[in-house]
Amino acid sequence: MLFGNALKKLKEGLTKTRETLFSKVAALVSTKSVIDDDMLERLEEILISGDVGVETTMLILENIKNRVKQEKTESSDQLTTLLKDEIARVLHVDGQNESGNTDLPAAPRPYVIMVVGVNGVGKTTTIGKLAFVYKEKGYKVIVGAADTFRAAANEQLEIWAQRAGVDIIQQKHGADPAAVAYDSLSSALARGADVLIIDTAGRLHTKINLMEELKKMRRVLEKRLPGAPNEVLLVLDATTGQNALQQVKQFTAAVEVTGLVLTKLDGTAKGGIVLAISNELKIPVKFIGVGEQIDDLQAFDRKAFVDALFDGFPQPSMP
Repeated sequence: MLFGNALKKLKEGLTKTRETLFSKVAALVSTKSVIDDDMLERLEEILISGDVGVETTMLILENIKNRVKQEKTESSDQLTTLLKDEIARVLHVDGQNESGNTDLPAAPRPYVIMVVGVNGVGKTTTIGKLAFVYKEKGYKVIVGAADTFRAAANEQLEIWAQRAGVDIIQQKHGADPAAVAYDSLSSALARGADVLIIDTAGRLHTKINLMEELKKMRRVLEKRLPGAPNEVLLVLDATTGQNALQQVKQFTAAVEVTGLVLTKLDGTAKGGIVLAISNELKIPVKFIGVGEQIDDLQAFDRKAFVDALFDGFPQPSMP
């Protein structure tokens, strides 16, 4: 569970989403005395406009309607509680996401994390912040710079590795990404590292298809260490809203994404996309970015996230 400064940053990071999306819910509740069809239709419009997505919105509303009937809930001030419950329900979790835990499994070592995503989503900074998260937990972390097609990628990643206080394995610009991944894993094994985080290209400047290159990297890692990579994290820019859904589908088809990292939540009113992605694609959100500092990447905590979305909402009156 998040406490203190971490919880404060989460609440601050979700301010724009809360003010634009959920303030409309509060206004709706204040104008109606009972939960009726008109109220639910207006709630539908609010959720869809907030990038929650049509499919997820319909599921939330259907569940609310069923509960209103079963629980004989009529008062409009109960809507906030119902909505909060159903939002928590559609957030797909894998156990770890319940408490924001960043502990790694006891084995294997190194635990190999492959980080993928298109250019511009904050992938490089996310890797630096992720390295810092695990370094602060006491793990020995190594970063592999396998985005060899973008000239500035290595330099940027090196800066972030220095900030995080971790080692980086890199080769010259234009080197074979799969070879860099292989060498990084070999080095991590030799040095007794706990965690290896591998950067990947977000776009290739050759005729080689990006997804085929990522598949190749997976095969090479598996050959060097059976079971690797143990985690494939897809970094998404929350400000892109529904476009992020398409990115998840494309990358998942190629490299079996196991978890998501949503960046720039502090700069967008489209935080509702977290619900759409989690519900429709059944892939857990593992980390969220709520600021620019190195300690602003947080392990996703479902309860804390929902509480932060509804922070400041008036509590329903007791019957």
